[in-house]
Amino acid sequence: MTITAELIMIPIPAIGHLPPVFEFSKRLISQTNRLSVTIVLIRTPFAPEIESFSDSLAASCDPDRIKFIRVSGPNIPPLESIKSAHTFFPQFLDSQKDAVREALLADRAKQSGSSVSTVVVGVVADILTTAVVEEVGRELEAPTYLFFPSCGAVLSMLLSFPAEFQPTVAAGDPDGEIFFPGFVNHVPHRMLPATILDEEGYAALNEHVGRFREVKGILLNSYEELEAHAVESLSHALDSMCGAQDDDVPPVYPVGPIVNLEVDDVAYDDDRTNEIFRWLDDQPDSSVVFLCFGTMGTFGEDQVREIAYGLEQSGHRFLWVLRRPPSDHEPKSNISTDYDDLIDILPEGFSDRTVEAGRVVGWAPQKAILAHKAIGGFVSHCGWNSILESLWFAVPIAAWPMYAEQQLNAFQLVVELELATEMKLSYRMKGENDMIVSASEIERGIRRLMEEGMEKRVKWEEMSEMARKTLMVSGSSFSSTGRFVRDFLG
Repeated sequence: MTITAELIMIPIPAIGHLPPVFEFSKRLISQTNRLSVTIVLIRTPFAPEIESFSDSLAASCDPDRIKFIRVSGPNIPPLESIKSAHTFFPQFLDSQKDAVREALLADRAKQSGSSVSTVVVGVVADILTTAVVEEVGRELEAPTYLFFPSCGAVLSMLLSFPAEFQPTVAAGDPDGEIFFPGFVNHVPHRMLPATILDEEGYAALNEHVGRFREVKGILLNSYEELEAHAVESLSHALDSMCGAQDDDVPPVYPVGPIVNLEVDDVAYDDDRTNEIFRWLDDQPDSSVVFLCFGTMGTFGEDQVREIAYGLEQSGHRFLWVLRRPPSDHEPKSNISTDYDDLIDILPEGFSDRTVEAGRVVGWAPQKAILAHKAIGGFVSHCGWNSILESLWFAVPIAAWPMYAEQQLNAFQLVVELELATEMKLSYRMKGENDMIVSASEIERGIRRLMEEGMEKRVKWEEMSEMARKTLMVSGSSFSSTGRFVRDFLG
């Protein structure tokens, strides 16, 4: 085997962004023996856990085919200087351009002194690393691409905002609506991400979206069978792969679902997780509702109390992942942690009253739980990775989005695709508003999920089968990945 080509991936350094980039890298090297992938990991004080996580990924692959380069730039400002959540992180990533470029040039110099040297055939950006990739691509004289980790409808939205859109006007009119070609229905303003409803945030995001149009191609973590309308809305880009010229949007390659689809033994490595699965093993098939809100999804005490009462009143079995919000001493940290003792946050007597019906736990292996036969429904924050995992394992979702583009993901699932039930589409995490979802709303949502979910499960099983078929040889995503490989290898 002779490796002659190298693709460089520069993801956002976050738990939700690194895994799909790594999984797609594995898929690429499985399609050709000529390719290696270098993943650049920008060190950040905002996600310290990413370091050990990337170590575990690196240990699982052949370093000749996939390697990590870690970069620590000189311009990491003190956390207390952060003023805008909507603009700071993009600015931080932009400030790492020189450090990333120098690290990659040093790696190229090391290769030139060895017996094995590769040609860089492309540099791939994540949503917010476009400025870094633009700089690196220019230095290495390599074409640039974009990896878009969310759904096609959101990509289409970002590429089609009307010039007259005013964030503050939309923010002041939450019931107003806006049309985007990637959605069949008009989208209420309250479904738009907080960044888009903020003047500075929208301007910063638009800088990156402008660079989306300058790349050679866009890799989309979705697939035609799931998002037929959204993919069709990008058809002028798809048509350009067939010879038609479009000067506005680059070719789009729908290559999803990109998730780690293997449930391995690591999920069962400790006593705490073993106890979870022993309990699940004792429950009837499709009888347990699973509540999990991602690495940053947390609630205050008032909302925790309403969830607890809603679960209890629903009468359904449950497994609830409940984690502690960042403390006031770490105001810029978004990562949740486990409580020292869950009894301290739950309503008095709740654990005793529900000891047979459910479990409240800290961190838990989401993918392995979704794969368990006892799980009948998933109350989810609607992160795109979680949606793809739930589709893969055919577990119906009740949508409770919290931040970023999750409201739009949920709108896509509930309104556009009619796949999911609604828990609260317009919910936003504390800090964006003071919304509390009541126990009665939660009870109704869980009942709908678990009772209607049995009917919808047939549709979810069909979608799960489609997800598997699209990755097979001759499947649409397999073919799209092949087109991308041929594009940069020739």
